[in-house]
Amino acid sequence: MTLSLSLSHLISIQPVERLQEVDGFLRDARVQMFGARVSAQDTPADLLHFEQVYRGGGGRMWTAHDAQRGVVGSIAYRPYDGRFAQLDFGPLAVVEVVRLFVAPVWRRQGLAQALFATLQAHARAHGVEVLYLHTHPFLPGALEFWKRNGFAVLQREAEPVWQTIHMQCLLPPALPTAAPT
Repeated sequence: MTLSLSLSHLISIQPVERLQEVDGFLRDARVQMFGARVSAQDTPADLLHFEQVYRGGGGRMWTAHDAQRGVVGSIAYRPYDGRFAQLDFGPLAVVEVVRLFVAPVWRRQGLAQALFATLQAHARAHGVEVLYLHTHPFLPGALEFWKRNGFAVLQREAEPVWQTIHMQCLLPPALPTAAPT
């Protein structure tokens, strides 16, 4: 997909085939977003096992590329692993939306929306029934963005450092495509 955003640059959204394509961007964005809450040297488990999670394990990642600046945004989903015992999705097909990062110069211009639309269409086409994610109140605009995109709050944790907000979005089934005549 190619977009023309208000900075009069062309942006392309493409699936990520190898971690090396996006590793530096993800590391920088993670530290930018979470600051001292995370260590810049730590690599999250999903990225340590990128091939298994995003290429062979039911997950998928996309990046937005500016021809002049390189990677300027990312989004991914991975199978939900049930790590939050208080959440029960039953037998539904659930994935966790992760790694939505947009470079500061590209924020508030529709890039996050375009990345999410790409993810949502792919998830629907692959039988996903529920999108799960968690966010935090210290991330400016995140809660409002997800609510505008159909997510509902399931639970808010009172823990003082992260104050995690768990959310879900139910996906209607993909419409069947017409057979060629």
